[in-house]
Amino acid sequence: MRKRIHLASLLPFALLMATAVAHAQGREEARLLTASQVLEELRATPDQFVPTRLLQRAYGIAVVPDVTKAAFFFGGARGNGVLVVRQSNGHFSDPIFVNLTGGSFGFQWGIQSTDVVLVFTSQRSIDKITSGKLTLGADASVAAGPVGRQASAATDPTISSEVYSYSRSRGLFLGIALAGSAITIDNGADARFYDRGVAPASEIASGAIRSNDDIARRFLTAIDVATGMTVPRSASAAPVGAPPTTPEAPAAAPAQGATTFPMADPHPGAAPSAH
Repeated sequence: MRKRIHLASLLPFALLMATAVAHAQGREEARLLTASQVLEELRATPDQFVPTRLLQRAYGIAVVPDVTKAAFFFGGARGNGVLVVRQSNGHFSDPIFVNLTGGSFGFQWGIQSTDVVLVFTSQRSIDKITSGKLTLGADASVAAGPVGRQASAATDPTISSEVYSYSRSRGLFLGIALAGSAITIDNGADARFYDRGVAPASEIASGAIRSNDDIARRFLTAIDVATGMTVPRSASAAPVGAPPTTPEAPAAAPAQGATTFPMADPHPGAAPSAH
């Protein structure tokens, strides 16, 4: 009888813990949902989106919705986002939660919220992030990215930065310089979302840790559509993974020595070469 009473007394605590875990995961799901909406809305306006050719050649893509910038002489910015990285099979990993922080100095004031998209064109920058931190401009070259369909043709000969950055504010989507901003892994969010004590970013990136969460699947679908890995049902296109009708000549690697898989691969989106 005493045992029954003891177990019954623990039940409310167990329910409370379960509710707390679900609430914590809900925060990460909300972040994924907002990031999905950013991609879907931008994809609906191709003249104001990241060029498809650049996305196809990405080693990683980060979407950081609602980056808040506040300034009064001294400025600062912070946002919570999601990163996916290219795996050995050419597809993208499950989401890795990240933070974006930055600061500035100058005669400025006001508060502004913007959506930020980062496209990574080298494995080196991805390795820096999954190791814990990447500082744009210091650990990897960063530039304001080209925008729209007309920019797609120009990305082949001009991709020379390891990171291209974009922002959307007040309905406009533009390239933006983010030198000095830092991208760090949100270890707490990863642990909560994957329901583990520790969920190393490197293991999520490699596919050792995965999720069946429906909202995560929606985000990955938005990534696949944006990068050409899949096409909408209403669109007509060659099957995913099929070689292009006219083979492309491999492009030259960037002069500064950054190893960029898609720049050297005639079939972007296929498995990276083992080097």
